Amino acid sequence: MSAVTTSSTATAEVRGLSLSYGQQTVLSNLDWQLLPGQVVGLLGRNGSGKTSLLESVLGLREPQLGAVQLFGQNAAELDDAGRARIGYVPQQSDLFEGFTPAQLLRYFKSFYPRWNEAKVEGLLSRWDIARDKPIAKLSGGQQQRLSIIRALAHEPDLLVLDEPVASLDPAGRRDFLRELVEQVLDRGTTVVFSTHILSDLERVAFNVAFLKQGRIGLQAPLDELLDEVRAVTGPSAQLQALIAAGGVQALSRSPLEGGRERCLLRLPQSGVNDPLHAGLSSERVNLEDLFMELT
Repeated sequence: MSAVTTSSTATAEVRGLSLSYGQQTVLSNLDWQLLPGQVVGLLGRNGSGKTSLLESVLGLREPQLGAVQLFGQNAAELDDAGRARIGYVPQQSDLFEGFTPAQLLRYFKSFYPRWNEAKVEGLLSRWDIARDKPIAKLSGGQQQRLSIIRALAHEPDLLVLDEPVASLDPAGRRDFLRELVEQVLDRGTTVVFSTHILSDLERVAFNVAFLKQGRIGLQAPLDELLDEVRAVTGPSAQLQALIAAGGVQALSRSPLEGGRERCLLRLPQSGVNDPLHAGLSSERVNLEDLFMELT
């Protein structure tokens, strides 16, 4: 499956995005697409450029080359109506710590015509956040929850979350993920989030995107990848013949001793259970295997 296709209905469209810091290339001619109602988990190693990519998508960081469109507009020149359709939870909290939660939310409410006060009150109560306590005195997990409430309150069409559960305990993560799924199912929100907690991603990410060497190497539905991808080991010549026969996508290839290789292959659904060539062994993979091989 190609990492990106063309569609006039895309929530976000990234074309040829390149970004460097000094001599270090972070994003390299990157193409990406986010469609309405998609939940996409963005996976990459530390320092791979996930935050830079998300900030570039939102128009918060200007790339050297390429273009980003949000809702059909240039991301860097998005009008007020377009910005009101975005919710964002950054990796580092940007809350006004001198405010109380009630003051903070009242301030942001003034910018958004679609503010859902019932949702705000329900989440404040369920997540046990004191409305009149200074934000600076809230725990890290409570501040993270407050950031999430602020991002969800105006019912955005695009929700971008950069490591949104890093400060939450397991119960808090489950609660947040449940809210995230409801948001998508109820409103068709496009959600993209980065996380290093793979078990959380498995619960909610219908699609996964793998960022490696500055590009999205693969984006696909997670359940399809787990059904169709196999780790296949055997003589290099036989593996090459299998790949050359067509219908098989080689996602990664690692040489072994004695002229053998270990390949991550995406097999066609019709043949995923067919026996492979003699001398080849096949194993199913999990999300951790995919992460280790594709990032």
